[in-house]
Amino acid sequence: MHVAHDSARSLSLAVDLVNSRANGAELLPDLTALRALLDEHDVSGSRALSAEDLEEVHALRLRLRAVWTARDMRTAAAVVNGLVAEAGALPQLTDHDGHDWHLHWTAPSARVGSRLAADAGMGLAEVLREDGAARLRACEAPDCEAVFVDLSRNRSRRYCDTGNCGNRLHVAAYRARLRTVDDPGGAEATRG
Repeated sequence: MHVAHDSARSLSLAVDLVNSRANGAELLPDLTALRALLDEHDVSGSRALSAEDLEEVHALRLRLRAVWTARDMRTAAAVVNGLVAEAGALPQLTDHDGHDWHLHWTAPSARVGSRLAADAGMGLAEVLREDGAARLRACEAPDCEAVFVDLSRNRSRRYCDTGNCGNRLHVAAYRARLRTVDDPGGAEATRG
């Protein structure tokens, strides 16, 4: 699936927000971590943040996770529509700071929670519009709660990038196969 650069960035932001609280880890414990996330995703607007902003972002990630766990397309769309409406999205075409033309969904003066909700919501809206919820996936590793957007051509991605899950499971399967080759009869054959 091809997505525009700004939409890909919005999707990456949505995934990182949801995964900032997964597998028992809190990756946004304070304002410093929130500023780092904003910088990493090149989110425009003020960096004058408060504890209330952090609380809003924590609440936002729960609502974003609800898009991934929605039982049907109508439910996912309702969550996305709610996020975008509450954020007061007002699309604006801009080309600031050396970036090509792209859309901003809120004014730079909007609260960070609103900016993130609108950006993530619109990125998710594009994916849902194009392919439904099929590209919004949860990691298939048994011990992982992370989510991702599968933008692969054939929708075959199974694991997140958060915990190196795919590599861990492939190595475990390889080692299990080696044990079977090294000991084809298993422990029972040596007892018999």
